[in-house]
Amino acid sequence: MAKMTIRKAKETMSPRERVKRTFAHEQTDRVTIGYETNMAVHMRVADALGIHDGNMEFVMQALGVDYRSISAPYTGKQLFKIPPDRQVDQLEGAIMRWAANESGGYWDFCDFPLKDATEEMFTKFPIPNPDDFNYEAAREASSNVNNPNQYALYVGNAGIPDIINSNGRIMGMEDVLCCLLTEDEAALDFINRRAEWQLGYLERLLDKCCGNIDFVWLGEDLGTQHTPMISKNLYRRVMKPIHKRFIDLAASYELPVIIHSCGSSSWVYPDFIEMGVKGVDTLQPEAADMSPAYLKEHFGRDLCFRGCISTAGPLAYGTVDDVVKNVNETLEIMTPGGGYHFAPTHAIQDNSPTENVIAMYQAAHDFKLH
Repeated sequence: MAKMTIRKAKETMSPRERVKRTFAHEQTDRVTIGYETNMAVHMRVADALGIHDGNMEFVMQALGVDYRSISAPYTGKQLFKIPPDRQVDQLEGAIMRWAANESGGYWDFCDFPLKDATEEMFTKFPIPNPDDFNYEAAREASSNVNNPNQYALYVGNAGIPDIINSNGRIMGMEDVLCCLLTEDEAALDFINRRAEWQLGYLERLLDKCCGNIDFVWLGEDLGTQHTPMISKNLYRRVMKPIHKRFIDLAASYELPVIIHSCGSSSWVYPDFIEMGVKGVDTLQPEAADMSPAYLKEHFGRDLCFRGCISTAGPLAYGTVDDVVKNVNETLEIMTPGGGYHFAPTHAIQDNSPTENVIAMYQAAHDFKLH
């Protein structure tokens, strides 16, 4: 494939100012841009852009991505043994096996070390100590990244606290949902201890990088394609108090929070708003009550939106013209009044043609804000 180039929109703001204005629902020079792909499609996009080693920073610069993540490297002891033919997340303990497919493959979760766990198994399962991270390295990174190009910086990710998903990777989804529903004491104690280390980590990170961070990113998957994953009462009784601790931590540093949730999740947005969440991420437009028009009408004054460019729509199955049309239609709905971050609904998958991904980002730069 011949080298492709993104023709950038005219810019009169730094990325940091653009992102801050987006959270404040203020006018920006162009739409704020985010980027997530799996590694196979990332390498194809990078190659198309002439970045043949796949350098993530250079790809983000080429696409016009406005923010960067800041994290502290783990420096503690190895917490989990790695079985043969497996990978193990050293902070979480989730076990993965290689699942081959026609694009190469991916590491899929398996074995679930706390499936059918006893109280003793929950108690003994390793949990990281928030003191075992190099926060000074994070401070240096936040200073170095932020000064030359004025990118917006965030801490956290869609896996924090991610109660259902992250614990499901350890316990299995059936177990974690049953334990939440029955309010199993041992399981909830484990869930709360895991949330405690994540809170400790974020607090130390924010303290060390104080003044350099622009927002906090959290995550929790709360919707199927058509319905809530759990009842509203269960969310408010068991999960909301944990989420509120993270949101309150961000508020203590006067930082906005954006929270990821897949599927039909707008049912929980009033609770997010009540707790002080400023933005919601993923926004699968084909899921129930998640279309751009529905979200803008019902929550546009209270929430920023990030996503809505479906990885299961024209981006994967349409032509370049279909992608451009989809982007323009989404932006026409989402951008009036500010508050929209352009991004895919999930990490772009292998079934999205490279030219469609490039067209998606070119369309974002070509779109003229009203």
